[in-house]
Amino acid sequence: MALYFYDAQRSGKLPEGFRVKWRGDSALEDGSDVGIDLTGGFYDAGDHVKFALPMASAMTLLSWGGIEYGDGYHRAHQKGVLLSLVRWGADWLMRAHPSEDVFYAQVGNGALDHDRWGAAEAMTMKRPAYKVDSSKPGSDVVAEASAALASAAILFKSEDPEYSQRLLRSARSLFALADTHRGRYSKAIHDAAEYYPSSGYLDELIWAAAWLYRATGEAGYLQKAEAYYQRFQDDDDLHWTQTWDDKIYGANVLLAEMTGKDVYKSAVERWLNFWTVGDAGKRIRYTPGGLAWLDRWGSLRYAANTAFLAFIYADRVGDHGTRYRDFARSQIDYILGENPEHRSYVVGFGANPPRNPHHAGAHGSLSDDVDEPGDNRHILYGALVGGPSAPKDDAYIDRRSDYVTNEVSLDYNAGFTGALARMALEYGGTPLEVFPPVE
Repeated sequence: MALYFYDAQRSGKLPEGFRVKWRGDSALEDGSDVGIDLTGGFYDAGDHVKFALPMASAMTLLSWGGIEYGDGYHRAHQKGVLLSLVRWGADWLMRAHPSEDVFYAQVGNGALDHDRWGAAEAMTMKRPAYKVDSSKPGSDVVAEASAALASAAILFKSEDPEYSQRLLRSARSLFALADTHRGRYSKAIHDAAEYYPSSGYLDELIWAAAWLYRATGEAGYLQKAEAYYQRFQDDDDLHWTQTWDDKIYGANVLLAEMTGKDVYKSAVERWLNFWTVGDAGKRIRYTPGGLAWLDRWGSLRYAANTAFLAFIYADRVGDHGTRYRDFARSQIDYILGENPEHRSYVVGFGANPPRNPHHAGAHGSLSDDVDEPGDNRHILYGALVGGPSAPKDDAYIDRRSDYVTNEVSLDYNAGFTGALARMALEYGGTPLEVFPPVE
């Protein structure tokens, strides 16, 4: 189900036999204003803008889940689905890089898109394309795209070697652009700054270089990652987590896994201790029911991303007994229904799941009205909602208009999906014989 959500977010000409029956071809003119084919890719959240930074970030985490826990996807009969979705995103990222010094980082204007509430298939507003290049750089988004393609190259190495090499060539080119021409993309693209402003790009350069080292084994990429790491200063003492904007946490786990060096292991354990037993006298807030609560906007996403990385670190590098594994399981269990509200926070799954996530397509309004009809017409299976807006278990209401707690996004499902694949390895389960059900 968690992968089905990404199918529902697909843009462009949909494949034959597409399983999301309420979706159709959409945004088939994307890129026409700049003479480039920018169709495809994924819509960001409940809207229909294509933001490359969160899209690429999600693709990197999805690929990482497939790399580390591919057997879990295979056991759930979802490996082919995962590969299809990663390819869909990777193809768009390569399409958005038509020449060595250009990357298209956004399609669609946020204000124009958000002024309308309806299906992607019926869009009529202008959908401008926005780029970064050598004169208006965007090292953060370009480096993240490089990381996404490098991780995808690893995922596809044995499945499709020729495609893997194509991904790697584009990843190299993107990293060179990001590394040579430095700057934050949200200074170059003002519309992106309204929705996904970047706090910096050094973490993405470390992240991308580390992924390229893992994909190629070339020492030069590791040298760059480690050199940039020494220059990186984390203002919040590693007391946040992996997000579309912040990659130092994933980079620490990846570098710890690849090098075994204490500097990275120490950083990861300080961070994971903050999320579990405390670090330097500070500890994340917990709800009474056990959710590690970081921030009001997408609280479950933060817990799920941390759980995913905690699993990888514990499984591949080390654990304190079972501290990090137990934490990761507890957060995913909370999301799936083991909480005082006795509800699942995953649409279409478990007891009392969300029925009305903030998602225009699933809502299916015919009148451009977020409140009409009262219940969503379609079930957005597998979508993880934002979750409690305060460190209280009851700080969530299934209200469509509440985009803080009830929106869904590419970013929210990425680490969550990998964590589920890890848990499928441990706990097994029986794949559904018929999915999705006929509406």
